[in-house]
Amino acid sequence: MSLHQNSGRWRLGLALSLLTVFLWGILPIALAVILQALDVYTVIWFRFLVSFILLSVYLGVRGELPKLKQLPAVAWKLLAIATLMLGANYFFFMQGLALTSPANAEVLIQLATLLLGFGGLVIFHERYTLRQWVGVGVLICGYVIFFRDQLSNLITAHGTYIFGSGLVAVGASVWAIYALAQKQLLQSLSSSNIMMLIYGGAALLFTPLARPDTILKLNHLQLGMLIFCALNTLIAYGAFAESLEHWEASRVSAVLTLAPIVTLISVELVAILVPTLIPAENITITGIIGAILVVAGSMAIALGKKK
Repeated sequence: MSLHQNSGRWRLGLALSLLTVFLWGILPIALAVILQALDVYTVIWFRFLVSFILLSVYLGVRGELPKLKQLPAVAWKLLAIATLMLGANYFFFMQGLALTSPANAEVLIQLATLLLGFGGLVIFHERYTLRQWVGVGVLICGYVIFFRDQLSNLITAHGTYIFGSGLVAVGASVWAIYALAQKQLLQSLSSSNIMMLIYGGAALLFTPLARPDTILKLNHLQLGMLIFCALNTLIAYGAFAESLEHWEASRVSAVLTLAPIVTLISVELVAILVPTLIPAENITITGIIGAILVVAGSMAIALGKKK
C-alpha cells in the first residue's frame, strides 16, 4: 500500500493549521459551559449530527458526494478505524473536561499532536532536521515550565481530578490513531468526503446514548454555545483535514501544540469580560517564559526546512 504524499503548498497548510489552533483553543471554554446543562453523549451526538448534515448538503450542492462503491476494502477499514477513534476521542476528552478544567484538558490533549508528529516520522517516513529536533527539545522544556502549576495540581487534587486527567490522556492517544488513519485515507477520498463519512458514522454511534429532548430545555446562552461547538467541529476538523493535504503531518502537529496558549488567553479574557462564566487561570512570570519557549519550539518544528 502506497503512502499519501502532500501537495507541498506549505503556506496553505500552515494557514489551515493556525485556523484549527484558534478554534480548538477556544472550544474547551464553550464545552465547559454547555456541560453544565447537557450530558456528554448528547453534546457529542449533536456536534457530529449537525456537522454531518451541513457538510452533506454542501457537498451535495457541489456534486462532490463520495462514491462509496469505488472505495477499496482497505479504505473501508481505515474509515472504520478513524470513525471509532474520533468518537472515542470526543468521549474521553469531554468526560475528562467535565472532571477537570478547560486549561488542564487542553494541556493534556497535546499528547495527541506530539504522537501524531512522531507517527508521521515513523509511518509516513517524514524527516526532522537538526533544527526541528532542537525545536522538539525546546517545546518540551517550555511545556514543563509553562504547565508546572497545572501539573502540580495533578498530585494534590482530588481523585476525580486525577481520573479526569487520565481520561483526557487516553483521548489524546486515540486521536493520534484517528489522525494517522485519516491522513492515509486521503489516497482514496478528499478531505471533505472523509470528514462527512466520519461525522455520519460517529453520529450513529452516539445516537442510542443521546437525549435530544434535553436540548429543548436550554437557555439562549447554552443553545448558542451548543451550536458554536457544532460549527467549531465542522470548520476546525475540515481545516485540519485539508491541512494534511498540503503539509507534513509532523509539521501540522507542531503548530497544533499552540492550542493551550490560545485556551489560557481566552480563559483570561472571558474571566474579565464575563467573570461568572468560568474561573480565571493564574499565570506567573515563569509560565510566560514557558509559553514563549512553547511557541519558539513549535515554530522551529513547523517551519524548519528539510535538508
